Amino acid sequence: MKKSINLDYPVTLTPDTNGSFLVSFPDVPEAHTFGDDEAEALMRAVDALESALSFYTDDGTDLPKASKPKRDQHTVRPTAQACISLSIYQTMRDQGVRKSELARRLGWHMPQVDRLLDMNHASRLDQVEVALAALGQRLEVTTVANV
Repeated sequence: MKKSINLDYPVTLTPDTNGSFLVSFPDVPEAHTFGDDEAEALMRAVDALESALSFYTDDGTDLPKASKPKRDQHTVRPTAQACISLSIYQTMRDQGVRKSELARRLGWHMPQVDRLLDMNHASRLDQVEVALAALGQRLEVTTVANV
């Protein structure tokens, strides 16, 4: 059975009295931002989402599950690099694999595992693939047209 982690989080855009848009995430209550228009609000939402999700990784808790968006509701996902780190993190949580165990499986030092889980560190894809394989997973890359 193919199990993937959904990191496409529905957003709520609320027009403010000054013409800007407030952004909130029903599934990630810690994430809030705003923008002068809808496009800017959605662009800023990525950073707000990543910042909020880092609270979960810092606390060592499961990432919130992304709910199914309502009809015509926008979704926001972290950057590709952050998605990779978050997916590895949540897979480790799901399997009960600690960082020290992943380091042992890979023959790596702990700082290498820490960098792999750092959303701001551009890990090499070959390292990502080896780490995922050690967790019984593989990386799939899909491109889709912007709509």
